[in-house]
Amino acid sequence: MTIKKVHPLLLNMIPLVEGISKTLGSNCEVVLHDLKNPENSVIAISNGHITGREIGSPMAEKGIKALREDEYEKNLIKYKTITKDGRTLKSSTLFIKDESNEVIGCLCINVDISEFLVAQKVISELTQTIDEKEKTIDYSKNNFENVNDILYSLVREVLEEKSKPIKYLTRNDKIEVVNQLEEKGVFLIKGSVEYLAEKLCVSIYTIYNYLDEIRRFK
Repeated sequence: MTIKKVHPLLLNMIPLVEGISKTLGSNCEVVLHDLKNPENSVIAISNGHITGREIGSPMAEKGIKALREDEYEKNLIKYKTITKDGRTLKSSTLFIKDESNEVIGCLCINVDISEFLVAQKVISELTQTIDEKEKTIDYSKNNFENVNDILYSLVREVLEEKSKPIKYLTRNDKIEVVNQLEEKGVFLIKGSVEYLAEKLCVSIYTIYNYLDEIRRFK
């Protein structure tokens, strides 16, 4: 896309992109989108290595969904994003409106907090005392609407026990996750393998290989 087609208000915001990213450091990606062209919406980006995007890249799925459902009256602040390679991002999307109150663009800030989550786990283990009790979930007290809710809850519970981003999970960590879910009967739920493969950023064949390895020694 040519820069001449961009709204003047968005053009004036381009310097902010580099300014914010330089202030917050190399773990902070800042992206400016022109929403008139969602398939090639990125008109300015700094620290694009975080998500692998560049000028001319399309808008992320969450932003497109917000536009499609007219959910841009309120900015999206501090939501969680998982990259394709398993890193955890703390993200915010700020919608930009013109003088007619029409949404014309958005400024997205994505902070890679993966290393901070690892540090958080270390600090938590160092400060934990024997008086602290493990949290347990009583599934009989949860109001699950369908079997997929149980799947999502069980997977989330097991992954949260790891206390570190997917990117930092080793092969053994992932096998342990699969083993725990196997013991909970998760793989009796239709679509569970595909869902877990997406969460662990691996292929469905990898999950099946893990299951074969686990069952072989039982």
